[in-house]
Amino acid sequence: MQDLPSDRDALRALLDFHVEAGVDLALDETPHNRFAEPKSEPAPARSPPLQGTASPAASPVSPLPRALPKAAAGAPDEVASLAREQARHAQSLEELETILAGFEGCALKFSAKNLAFADGNPEARVMLVGEAPGAEEDRIGKPFMGRSGQLLDRMLATIGLDRSQVYVANIVPWRPPGNRTPTPQEIAICKPFIARQIELASPEFLLCLGGPAAQNLLGLKDGILRTRGRWYTYQAEDGREIRAMPTLHPAYLLRQPLQKRLGWRDFMALRRALDAKE
Repeated sequence: MQDLPSDRDALRALLDFHVEAGVDLALDETPHNRFAEPKSEPAPARSPPLQGTASPAASPVSPLPRALPKAAAGAPDEVASLAREQARHAQSLEELETILAGFEGCALKFSAKNLAFADGNPEARVMLVGEAPGAEEDRIGKPFMGRSGQLLDRMLATIGLDRSQVYVANIVPWRPPGNRTPTPQEIAICKPFIARQIELASPEFLLCLGGPAAQNLLGLKDGILRTRGRWYTYQAEDGREIRAMPTLHPAYLLRQPLQKRLGWRDFMALRRALDAKE
């Protein structure tokens, strides 16, 4: 087993890394090879107690997990259609958040702690959209609150922006268990809500953080390293066209720090676009 660092800052960084990776529960101090352990002998069958005699005290049984509502267990196409219908009814971002909080068509809602709907200024000229919340975002109930959010704040600061000057959201507003990638079905169910959110926020510029956001919002097929830094057109459902740029997700930049220079170039391109329209 790898030796743990003794420095307090290093330990804190290691803990932050595991939380960001979705490791939020320690089961034991040492790993176990369950395949090498001997199989336990089956317990002998018990004879039913004689009538009139007291049964031995039963051990407490953990309650079964709550069954998913019928909406979440339905066919993905039907649930996505329900999501589109409900999203269209929202006439404001506040109303959309209320509708989304009561929506039971996505199973992720029942494993997440909180709905991470949005953060920042909904009237900002720039909207940034990522893929899904992480552990810290799930705990707080806002997108980009963990280490990737801190890096995003620093990147915004390099072009003179902060959270009060941008609007931040995710395609999927609930954290997938263990920070796994959302399934195509989960994205399809949540996509009508983020589409309506973009439409209601009506930003001048849309920044797609990471490949999944760029592919699902802009319909791109190539990877993020091929598409980043270029301007595309996001077609809102009301017919409005929004200038959109894919860029690298801050979580990716934390894993690949040498690529931060590419992210910096993209943000500088955003700054130039903002200045040109002032």
